[in-house]
Amino acid sequence: MGFDVERVRAAYPALAEGFVHFDGAAGTLVARGVADAIATTLTTAVGNRTTVFEAGRRSNVIVAAARDAVADLVNGDPAGVVFGPSATALTYLVARTLSTQWERGDEVVVSRLDHDANVRPWVQAAERRGATVRWAEFDPATGELPVEQYRSLVTDRTKIVAVTAASNAIGTRPDVAAIADVAHAVEALVYVDGVHSTAHVPTDIEELRADFYVTSAYKWSGPHLAACVAKPQVWERMRPDKLMPSPDTVPDRFEFGTLSFELLAGVTAAVDHLAGLAPGIAQTRRDKVVASLTEAHAYASQIFEKLVSGLERIEGVTVLPAPPGRCPTVSFRVDREAPATTATALGDQGICVYSGDYYAYEYFQSTGLRDSGGGVRASVYHYNTAAEVDRLLQAVAERAHS
Repeated sequence: MGFDVERVRAAYPALAEGFVHFDGAAGTLVARGVADAIATTLTTAVGNRTTVFEAGRRSNVIVAAARDAVADLVNGDPAGVVFGPSATALTYLVARTLSTQWERGDEVVVSRLDHDANVRPWVQAAERRGATVRWAEFDPATGELPVEQYRSLVTDRTKIVAVTAASNAIGTRPDVAAIADVAHAVEALVYVDGVHSTAHVPTDIEELRADFYVTSAYKWSGPHLAACVAKPQVWERMRPDKLMPSPDTVPDRFEFGTLSFELLAGVTAAVDHLAGLAPGIAQTRRDKVVASLTEAHAYASQIFEKLVSGLERIEGVTVLPAPPGRCPTVSFRVDREAPATTATALGDQGICVYSGDYYAYEYFQSTGLRDSGGGVRASVYHYNTAAEVDRLLQAVAERAHS
């Protein structure tokens, strides 16, 4: 039957405003079911977590349902799902906690392809503990992150290897499983930033061989809330700073203060929305998520190829290189103007794109483009259409030829 994009678009009320959204890499629109779930939670008697009265029992149900939903999304264990306000905050939490066990001369490996949220927390933790930071470099000609370099970067002193599942700047999807195999051979942990990839391709943290996997719901049609997923026994070995009366059990001891029950309800609704993108015969929610994201990615990839090939044909536009199989995200520059000027001009026409370094700090520093404004980023999501791609290409061509 094919991917029914019009049916999918009908689930996003904000699309009625008429803007063209190629800004999904920075945050997607919220699905109607997500907004409804949040509103219902806010207008229903939901108390703080307890078992002694019904309103408090409801919050327990909400929390458990959200853990189940995220586990279904990434093929994790609900008992290993830790929620936090953002992927950045969660990564800092894990880095601070793990680094208490590091000694001077230990090593961490980070990548210049990563969002800074999966770089700076590890670099700063290493500096505090006297550990050494080792850098994995991407290939500037191809945008790839070669696995071979990890065989020399990772040593028996390596404590953590931090790597992205997909670049938020150019979409590159490194071979995380192969990198993890190198790390695990010396008993190093692997922390995977899945913020960009989760929205686009089915995620299986077992196949990725990730010890930690962090994702943000607002990148996949949900609210501004994040989750870090690990096996419960991995969390059990970690002791974060916490209040004395707060729970000491896993995963609760890593969640500070009262959780946002309304946003957790929105997380569950967002996973249910993703599971229903491509109705089929799959039975479990996990199977539905995999089937739906597979079909949605195939659809998005088709119109993304139209976008990239169209940009490459426009004289006066430079497309930053990335390998085949990437997530549907591209960075480019109109040669005659600063990226911010291009993005502003497109925004004035109702076309939403971002400019700058998008927190891919090391990538743009390495390419030498950061000081001149970085790039312009267009990210295709499953509610985009071929007609919207045409509109973007025409607007970019006008900028390049004016």
